[in-house]
Amino acid sequence: MTTVDEHARTIERMLAGPLGLAGTATGTGTETVPLTDALGRITAIDVSAAVDLPLFRNSQMDGFAARAADLVGAPVSLPVVGDVPAGHAQPPALARGTVTRIMTGAIVPDGADCVVPVEDTRLSADPGFAGLGSPDSSSSDPDSTTTHAGASVTITIPRVAGDFVRERGSDLRRGELLLPAGQRLAPRHLAALAAGGHNSVLVRRRVRVAVITTGAELAPAGAALESGQIFDANLVALSAAVTEAGAELVLAESSSDDTGAFLSILKRATRTANLIVTSGGVSQGAYEVVREALEPLGAVVGHVDMQPGGPQATAVVDGVPIVCFPGNPVSTQVSFVVFLRPILRRAAGLTGLPPTARRLAGPVESVAGKRQFLRGRIRDDGTVETVAGAGSHLVAGMARADVLLDIPREITDLAAGQDVGAWVL
Repeated sequence: MTTVDEHARTIERMLAGPLGLAGTATGTGTETVPLTDALGRITAIDVSAAVDLPLFRNSQMDGFAARAADLVGAPVSLPVVGDVPAGHAQPPALARGTVTRIMTGAIVPDGADCVVPVEDTRLSADPGFAGLGSPDSSSSDPDSTTTHAGASVTITIPRVAGDFVRERGSDLRRGELLLPAGQRLAPRHLAALAAGGHNSVLVRRRVRVAVITTGAELAPAGAALESGQIFDANLVALSAAVTEAGAELVLAESSSDDTGAFLSILKRATRTANLIVTSGGVSQGAYEVVREALEPLGAVVGHVDMQPGGPQATAVVDGVPIVCFPGNPVSTQVSFVVFLRPILRRAAGLTGLPPTARRLAGPVESVAGKRQFLRGRIRDDGTVETVAGAGSHLVAGMARADVLLDIPREITDLAAGQDVGAWVL
């Protein structure tokens, strides 16, 4: 019987070359993708700003661009010499003793050193100011300001230079670091890239993974079940796990127990995938389609000293590595977390999520001679407790867990308060 660590090393050695991990921190190469396809991807290099942020000196508020020196002794009343809507060209310089109405994001005129929010003003009754934010309808040139003859505004409180003005480059200067290599791109990062002048980004190429579940008893989730059938939870779980680990799911199909049907799906998978993951069909009984199909092709089928997840297999077909998990849904999910998740996350440039020490809330019993992966839950006080039982079919119990408690094979009893390894789910 193989140990968990031995089997993990076997899988890592098998995947190192095909996934490009040999002797490197990450593998699979790089590719440039548009920002619309970059969510969740990992930056391959440091990304610098292509422009200053902000691009130009602009207003933080709807209000009036002014000179702070003209507002000393407020309240003061000053003539309004024009409008500056957002998106318009550079306005004329502001003369002393005047103000310009300005909108959020609009260019601040030269000569103005502050913006007075509209809430701190009283506007004269002038038909040219029909609504704050709307240029005077008499202006036919969208890139010019509008002069309102006789219009004035009373500014009720003084301001100092810099108030509500966003200086050019105050967020980031052109050429400065915008995002580091290894950043998993969230919406906020994509916003920064777009604002920083980028419409695409160089990211790490994802591992292409095919998932094949097996068993004549499997039916798609939600289908009308016939006698003896069950819903295929593994296809959903493995597909989601592969994606969450930073890989690209390129095929997800279920096979019957017919060897020809399985090999047909496998052949299609080898054409597109860097890695194939199967579930079911690796035990020693009859109708074990994965074992029957792959052993003649050189697969190594055996047993690992773990519970759940004992039956395991590995193979390489047409140069594509295949990792074969048992079919019980909890066994499948545990096997993925222990054997594949660390490797796929590493290939994607993500942290590996290794087990960490947690204190037990209560005593735990384990089976001698097998490394147990018990489902657990983190309590409010940070300790962990077991949930559900040890059965490999308890998929609802697995859903209530947020960690796997890793009990060494030589341990049969752990007392409350002792530390235990916990794999976050």
